[in-house]
Amino acid sequence: MAIYHFTWDLGFFGYIEPETATTGGWRLFARLIAGSFLFLAGFSLVLGHASGFRPRPFLIRFGKIALAAALITIATWFAFPQTFIFFGILHAIAAASLVGLLFLRLPVAVTLLAAAAAVAAPLYLRSPAFDHPALWWIGLSANVPRSNDYVPLLPWLAPVLLGIALARLFVASTLPERLAGYGNATRVWWKSLLEKAGRHSLAIYLVHQPLLIALVYGFSLVVPAPAADPVTGYTKSCMRACGNERSAGFCQSFCGCTLDRLREQDLFADLNRGAIDVASDERIGAISSQCTADAEKETDFEE
Repeated sequence: MAIYHFTWDLGFFGYIEPETATTGGWRLFARLIAGSFLFLAGFSLVLGHASGFRPRPFLIRFGKIALAAALITIATWFAFPQTFIFFGILHAIAAASLVGLLFLRLPVAVTLLAAAAAVAAPLYLRSPAFDHPALWWIGLSANVPRSNDYVPLLPWLAPVLLGIALARLFVASTLPERLAGYGNATRVWWKSLLEKAGRHSLAIYLVHQPLLIALVYGFSLVVPAPAADPVTGYTKSCMRACGNERSAGFCQSFCGCTLDRLREQDLFADLNRGAIDVASDERIGAISSQCTADAEKETDFEE
């Protein structure tokens, strides 16, 4: 997680391409990290209550995670108001832990089926009925909300349930006794360090990103990142947004057209400064409509 966040920070401060951490292999890396967190949350839930549900430790743990999640929401609301974290990994762990209690004593097969259903639900049950912000946490909205860390209950309940299922099998096997002897082997410094980190993983999670941001920001004051080319940045952003719905040929024509029109009307600099509201400015709407028509004609002619 620290490696991924450091990469995101480098993009945020301009040392690498801003979209690096959210595309390609880095995006897959982020999902594997989130999945591992949730899997371990489910696995640990079984280990913590293998001999019977212990309400006090559960509520203390749940309270800490819920409080940390609320703090992250508040902090990111002020730092990144357009993409603040309203339901991130900690919110998901807290919510999934409550759901996971229902599966602690159910047959493993039922838990595995529920995990499969959690994965399938967003593929088949998405609906505009879930587009209200109060329902975004479920994960079935037709339009995916913007957030720096969005981990809705569906499909992310699946790795928690998978962790519960495998932990149930683990506890019922002979592996715990066999591993107990390994745990009593000769102590080495790196094992002790990992154990201490594991006992304070929530604190490490909360502290590491502010610390990394502070370090990169401090470095940027001494060695500023090279100034980004606004034309290149606009073109990449436009192509990325357009490519989600249109062909590469259309997007290339559309983005080139809008760039030319913005420059002709002396709007490009204001757009880069954030002085223009893209959603409401009629001039931007007119340029977009005209360039869409021109790109469609050009694409149809080529075909």
